[in-house]
Amino acid sequence: MSLIGLLGFGLTVLLAVSLLHGYLWWRLVRSTTRTGPVRRRLTVLLVVLAVLPVLVVLLRGRLPVVGPVLDWVGFTWLGLAFYLFLATLATEPIRLLARLVQRRRRPDAVSAREPGDVESAPSPVLVPDGARRTDAAPPGPGPAPEGGAVRADRGVVDPSRRLFLARTLAVGAGAVAIGTAGTGVVLANTTPVVRRVPIRIPRLDPALAGLRIVTFSDGHLSTTYGGRRFERLVETVNAQRPDVVAIVGDLVDGEVSELREDAAPLADLVSDQGVYFVTGNHEYFVDTGQWLRHLSTLGVDVLRNERVSIGRGGATLDLAGIDDRTAAASGLPGHGADLDAALDGRDDAVPVVLMAHQPVQVEQARAAGVDLQLSGHTHGGQLWPFDYAVLLDQPAVEGWSTHGDTQLYVTSGAGYWGPPMRVGARPEVTVIELQPGEPTPPRR
Repeated sequence: MSLIGLLGFGLTVLLAVSLLHGYLWWRLVRSTTRTGPVRRRLTVLLVVLAVLPVLVVLLRGRLPVVGPVLDWVGFTWLGLAFYLFLATLATEPIRLLARLVQRRRRPDAVSAREPGDVESAPSPVLVPDGARRTDAAPPGPGPAPEGGAVRADRGVVDPSRRLFLARTLAVGAGAVAIGTAGTGVVLANTTPVVRRVPIRIPRLDPALAGLRIVTFSDGHLSTTYGGRRFERLVETVNAQRPDVVAIVGDLVDGEVSELREDAAPLADLVSDQGVYFVTGNHEYFVDTGQWLRHLSTLGVDVLRNERVSIGRGGATLDLAGIDDRTAAASGLPGHGADLDAALDGRDDAVPVVLMAHQPVQVEQARAAGVDLQLSGHTHGGQLWPFDYAVLLDQPAVEGWSTHGDTQLYVTSGAGYWGPPMRVGARPEVTVIELQPGEPTPPRR
């Protein structure tokens, strides 16, 4: 990514985290503390936590010693802060109800006083035993209540009730957020689930019935994902005995020099008819050419606007792959999604399966008569309720759908980007089993 693009992305992140943390400060710091050193310390802490995710994005890969620690802390806090925001926002109706109840009680409290006392009634004051009062009428002749404080005016609601309510709601929101984020961390780092999806293609030769294409996407190898977790992913893929392995983009989030060892398990992938890869948008945030060259040394064939023939028993189908839709904007010579080039000269009677990182590329696939498109990119939403936001940009979040005569399967991804957690979207390896026949919704 260019320096200008990086700065623009960083400013966007800064704006988003500023708004999020501003709300958290209002509800979790200002509303739960009185003016004083505690509030000041919590404010400083929240400012530091707010800056961390921005620093992680801007400095990723530039601090080899402390960078991994910053990545873990910054992104983990960002995920937790997001769910703190949602949980705290959910308490707003309770706060509104409490205010309405308080307003209904106030007229009764005022009417209990003498008419002339309405305007001159002093503010509520808590006074320790033995202290001299200078801002309220003297207390009555009775003894001070046990606990060392008396009220100056029992007709006005005690502000400490609001403080108690704010603290109670903050603790509740914190517990919900920690529980949700913690569960998400566990799920994101478990072995991917295996989803078996039979897909019927009308033009498929019966000799190809049962052909298994094992696909995954969005490994996002980085300082927070790799090592044994990626080895387990490769083992899971191999356990499905694939005829073809299709990796549909966003494999890396770092340079070859940083992630060479993490990517090494790719060389252990076993497939009867090859391991294929297409670029995702994140491949264009790093040295794209270096990664594409390195993948070839690991036995991974990169399909860049081209196709290969997959055959069995004298029958064939075309497996095509195109660059990500953001590739043209990268400025790299020759990069850019070109489905026409990938399909040029093919036999229209032969079925074609297309690897394209982003589901939205299915519109081109439909127009070109593609039978099946395999995509990723969405992470299945990764952090609920982001799956609803994904639909603003993509035609599907995960699973199977049809678009004209073209079928689309979107895998929810194997890794994660940003917060090392998944909520409502398990990591996934998908086994596409091809069968001849008319398309029908696969059973989940």
